[in-house]
Amino acid sequence: MDPIPLFGPVPGGMEMMIILLIAVLLFGANKLPKLARSTGAAMGEFKKGREQAAEYETDSGVERDEGLDGNTEVGNTSTDEEPSKV
Repeated sequence: MDPIPLFGPVPGGMEMMIILLIAVLLFGANKLPKLARSTGAAMGEFKKGREQAAEYETDSGVERDEGLDGNTEVGNTSTDEEPSKV
């Protein structure tokens, strides 16, 4: 079974040209290299942080929480109190 894309199909060549044109109109040709550089740096920092977190989990033996931890109590279940009237 193929995964369902989150935002639809990937844009093709013509769509990418339109997106680039809109970006040039919004930010100007001079600011686009700075914007691309800062976006790349932010993505690199995010990737580095994600790798460090994964390394910390494997080094410390911390397991990822995959769901409920067995505690199924939700809220106050005692019958000593009257239910609040709204």
